[in-house]
Amino acid sequence: MNMSVLVVISFFVLIVIYFSVEIVNQGSAAVVTVFGKYKRVMLPGLNFKIPFIEFIFRKISIQNRSIELDFQAITADQANVNFKAMLVYSVLGSEEEAIKNVAFKFMDERSFLQALIRTVEGTIRAFVATKKQAEVLALRGEIVLHVKEELDTTLEAWGYHLIDLQLNDIAFDESIMRSMAQVVASNNLKAAAENEGQALLITKTKAAEAEGNAIRISAEAEKIAAQLRGQGVALFREEVAKGMAESAKLMSEANLDASLILFSIWTEAIKHFAEQGKGNVIFLDGSTEGMEKTMKNMMGLQQVNPVDTSKGKK
Repeated sequence: MNMSVLVVISFFVLIVIYFSVEIVNQGSAAVVTVFGKYKRVMLPGLNFKIPFIEFIFRKISIQNRSIELDFQAITADQANVNFKAMLVYSVLGSEEEAIKNVAFKFMDERSFLQALIRTVEGTIRAFVATKKQAEVLALRGEIVLHVKEELDTTLEAWGYHLIDLQLNDIAFDESIMRSMAQVVASNNLKAAAENEGQALLITKTKAAEAEGNAIRISAEAEKIAAQLRGQGVALFREEVAKGMAESAKLMSEANLDASLILFSIWTEAIKHFAEQGKGNVIFLDGSTEGMEKTMKNMMGLQQVNPVDTSKGKK
C-alpha cells in the first residue's frame, strides 16, 4: 500500500473522529436527531455520536435568564398604568421531556420570548382591568401571585418555569399623578388644620380649667380669710368687753366714777384712728362746748347701760 493511500485513510479517520466527538458545555444540553427525527439528549461533558447520521439539532442553555418588560395597562375606571418589570425564568430542568419541549415547541428563541412577554403582559392587563386606580398600588404582591398562577401551567408545557417576577415601577399618567399629588396635599392640609384645631381646643380647655381652678382656690381662700376676720373681730369684741368689765370693777373698788372708762375708751379710739387710719385728717370738735357735749353723750350711754359696780364688794 503506497503512501498516498495511507494519507487518505488517515485523513478519513480523522474526519470521522472529529465528527464523532461532541463537547457540551456546563449549563447546557444538546438535542440529537437522526435524519431530522429526535433521538436523544446530550448532557454536559464529552459525548459521542454517529458521524453523518446523528446531528446536533440545537444546544439549549438550562441556566437562569432574565428579561425586562415595559408596558401599559388600563384600570376599570379608565386610568392608564405604566409597568416596569423584570422576569426571571429558566428551563424546567435537564430532564429529557423538558429539553424536548424547549427544542421543538417554538421555531427559535425569539419566538419563545415574544410569546412569553405577550403572555405576561396580557395576564397583568387582564388583572388590572378588574381593579380601580386607587387599588392598583396596593396590589403589587397580588399581581405577581396572579401572574405566577396563570403562567405556571403554560410555561411547564413549553418546558420552562417562572422563577421570579418583580414589578419595579408602577406609575400613572402625569395628569393623574398631579391630581393624586393635589389630593394628598389637600388631605395633609386638612389633617394639619384638624390637628391645629384640636391643639387649640386642648389649649383653651386647659386654660379654662386652670382659670376655674384659680377662681375656686381664690374663693376658698377668701372664704377662709373672711371666717378668720370674723373670728378675729368676735375675739376682739370679747376681749374689749372683758377689759371694760375689769376696768369698771377696779374703779368701783377704788370708789371712782365709772364714767371715766368711757372717756378713756374715747381717747384711746381717737389715738388708734390717728395711728392706724389711712386718711390724713381727723375732724374733732375741740371746743369747750364740744367736750361737754361729748361727755354728756357718754354719760347718757352709762345711764342706758349702767356698769354693775356691786361685783367684787363684800
